[in-house]
Amino acid sequence: MAISNNGDSEKVLATVVASVLVFTEQNADSIIYASGSNNARTRIYQMGISKYFEEIKLLFDIYGEKNQEWMLFEKNINYDAFLAVRKK
Repeated sequence: MAISNNGDSEKVLATVVASVLVFTEQNADSIIYASGSNNARTRIYQMGISKYFEEIKLLFDIYGEKNQEWMLFEKNINYDAFLAVRKK
């Protein structure tokens, strides 16, 4: 919940992605759930997914939650949460 405003959000997201990659290599059947602690943080996650979506979709199926329903992630749709499922 802390807000540092030190401009390191890309670095933090890169660390999270690296952790997800390692974790899902060892736990391939896991489903990763992500949502921000508030709408602004969820939006930051969505921007990161959108920015690197071409690379992400090579390894993961990404789903977005909207109106309490899960659907395959599409750019330019605002979601409430995300799921990542490692492709086999």
